[in-house]
Amino acid sequence: MIEIRRHLHRNPELSNQESETQAYLKVLEEAGLAGIRPVAGFGLAVDVVGTASRSNRKVVIRADIDALPITETSGVPFSSGRPGVMHACGHDAHTAMGYAASVLLERQKQSFSGTVRIIFQPAEEAEPLGARRIVEEGLLDDIDAAIGIHVDAYTETGKIAVGAGPYTLACDTFDIIVTGNSAHAAKPSEGVDAIAVARSMVSELQKIVSREIDPYDPLVISITGIEGGGAYNVIAAEARLKGTIRSGHESTRQHAWKRLRQVVEGLASSHNASAEVDLRRGEPPVINDPDMVELIRRTGAGLLGQDNILSAAGWTAADDFAFYSEKCPSVYFRLGIRNEKLGAIYPLHHPQFRVDEQALSIGAVVLCNAARDFLLPQC
Repeated sequence: MIEIRRHLHRNPELSNQESETQAYLKVLEEAGLAGIRPVAGFGLAVDVVGTASRSNRKVVIRADIDALPITETSGVPFSSGRPGVMHACGHDAHTAMGYAASVLLERQKQSFSGTVRIIFQPAEEAEPLGARRIVEEGLLDDIDAAIGIHVDAYTETGKIAVGAGPYTLACDTFDIIVTGNSAHAAKPSEGVDAIAVARSMVSELQKIVSREIDPYDPLVISITGIEGGGAYNVIAAEARLKGTIRSGHESTRQHAWKRLRQVVEGLASSHNASAEVDLRRGEPPVINDPDMVELIRRTGAGLLGQDNILSAAGWTAADDFAFYSEKCPSVYFRLGIRNEKLGAIYPLHHPQFRVDEQALSIGAVVLCNAARDFLLPQC
């Protein structure tokens, strides 16, 4: 499991480009798993069928496999060998745990009935999202429940965290093109400065969150890119902004969409500029099913002790596992990987992000045992 995790960490691939990762994961065949098949472009799926007795019940384990466009500075000896690409979200760890859970289940298939489908899913980080394709390809049509895991640098190694209800936020993306008029930099009054207009949008859009939304209703609007201009002595005729809208409720999501357009177009008009807004609907929020949460709590307590099972609130981050939770009862839980002695203290998407690999065996066994326990008759 550790060997696989480190190989993937050295060789990260961006969303919808995971061809080498897909090929490498054929190591599942060497471990005795059969029927491995490509899914969602660059992913894989494999079914482990229990032989204890006949059962039609099926549960999914999801492991995402893609990396991020980040330059790694973690200093680990197996750092990324691809400049500008890094497993800064722990998907290499998720994949390695998915592998280990698959092998454990294959070895134990005489102890359970029913089917565990392990999906090594591409493109969790960027459109076109892999989970959406998983649903479109029918991989969840015959599934009774789904289990997802995510490493968590805020939770100490040896603990897991989970809670019922909304557990991540929906995430939509947007692009804004601001068009003004070019002019000599010495005579800005003769043009319309697109960069100045765009700058006003960056600050004004935050007022949607701070002045229009109940503080207990989650909404995050982030501007994550701004581009414009060229020559030192020319007023920019065009500027581009991009960012995300993250929301916890559909009504808030719709309000943010509407107001973003109004604010952008209104500000552009007030500065004698124009603006185009392209909004794209992304993943919905992950919703944790109470019965599936209890399954993780019960399984985790049996392995780690009740004190190491945390009742934690959800994240403002998004995850396309939400498409699984829309389709069937699901649970998305967090695996603690924080270890200050090892420098595993940096948050997700940080260039110095590290994983305490001692946590991976915990995650793999929880995944395996929870899936197996779900298939038991009393569940």
